Amino acid sequence: MGTTSKALSLLALFSRSSPQIGLSDMARRAGFNKATTHRLLTELAEFGFVEQIGSSRAYRLGPAFLRLAALREATVPLREIAGTVLQDLSRATGETTHMSQLEGGTLTTLAYAYSDAHGTQVRMEDATALMLHATSSGLAVLAFSPPEFIDQQLQEPLKARTAQTVTDPDRIRALLPEIRQRGFAVSVGGFELDVYSHAVPLFDAKSQCTGAIAVAAPTARMDDTLKTTIRNALFHHTNRLTRLLGGFPPPGFPTGETD
Repeated sequence: MGTTSKALSLLALFSRSSPQIGLSDMARRAGFNKATTHRLLTELAEFGFVEQIGSSRAYRLGPAFLRLAALREATVPLREIAGTVLQDLSRATGETTHMSQLEGGTLTTLAYAYSDAHGTQVRMEDATALMLHATSSGLAVLAFSPPEFIDQQLQEPLKARTAQTVTDPDRIRALLPEIRQRGFAVSVGGFELDVYSHAVPLFDAKSQCTGAIAVAAPTARMDDTLKTTIRNALFHHTNRLTRLLGGFPPPGFPTGETD
């Protein structure tokens, strides 16, 4: 392992549960001797990638990451990042994929991708407002939102988009604990007839739900094999996008298919 790789491996040791690490602990976790660890940390500190704080002189990530994160945000738009992930997810599932973002109480389609695996596919439109109670994306967002947000969204009369849209607030509330347990939501015909969709929520740096990624397929094509394929791929790629955007799933969030 070269010097650069060793230094980067030290940065990878920081996490939400370990935001500050002392020199001895860092050396132990990295498997390096103390002198080597100190030299690498000193070099990282010179460029602002780590800094020492408090009387313990423990290390934490430095301000250089703020500058780099701001630069990345300015040069790599969210839709571009999401588009790459959605294309990979469409190839993995053979179905239409889309990402939605929550702004206030509105969930809006931000990006989508199609697969050429089938002649018949679910079609999307730019900036479509997705009903929180009638879509898998909306249900995924509701399940991982604060109680006051859920109350606010379900207190108004809920409109039926199709004959299969659930509009009873109590029935919707009853769905949320299972969605939280499994990590994904399902909607069959709630927003568009003959469409079967799965969705997994996205999270920001504070583990707050910011939107969702969904896979939508014709109901006639949805069998047990496709369900398993979609759920496994959806977990993988949604967690991937959460990480790319600097987010973290909340503690205990499922990491894969739970059926």
